Amino acid sequence: MRRLNPAQAVHVGLERIAEDAIVLTGGERRAVLEVGSLNFALQGDREREATVAGFAAFLNGLTFPIQILVRVLPVDVAGYLDNLERRARELDAPLADLAYDHVAFVRRLARSRTLLERRFYLVVPARSEIGPKGGGGWPFAARSNNTASEASLRHQLTHRCAEIERQLLRCGISARRLTDVELARLLYTCWSPELARTQRLRHVLHDYDALVVRTSDAGSEE
Repeated sequence: MRRLNPAQAVHVGLERIAEDAIVLTGGERRAVLEVGSLNFALQGDREREATVAGFAAFLNGLTFPIQILVRVLPVDVAGYLDNLERRARELDAPLADLAYDHVAFVRRLARSRTLLERRFYLVVPARSEIGPKGGGGWPFAARSNNTASEASLRHQLTHRCAEIERQLLRCGISARRLTDVELARLLYTCWSPELARTQRLRHVLHDYDALVVRTSDAGSEE
């Protein structure tokens, strides 16, 4: 996704999204991991201690900086209930009755209060340590287009993300790397939360780079 608002380009430094990474104007890359959560209320004392100790070991073992992003968002109640009702129609009578009771309960709850959900992310950086000849760090080395350097950054991000996923799994916490489209949606909802609720991004980012617009029904070019 290349075309950005000038304010976004200046303040965020986003150049493009490619290969499941955010590419910044200096050539640096960022991957984003969506991280699951644990309910401490359902854990025993030993399990809590093990989880805290494992997470502390994960943080102490990091050799690079990370950013922790926590987002509190309104729950898409309509979509959740529609999906639940669709699945309930395929269940046997006892389970279907429970599902419909749950649908009615959530609807009553949604009328009286705003339902929120928390989503957790880890932003993982990759930065080249090699600048152009003659020295000079950022920002003078910001626009290097060295292919070997880009390959090194891709490998660095892949290794770091895999290591984080492995370490978090030892704590009982799941994590997965966001794809190009998911990264674009995350940035879009952060920048324009109200607009993102009514105008969703397409499933293919190339649709926003194409110079020719094609109609979905006739397939003709405009």
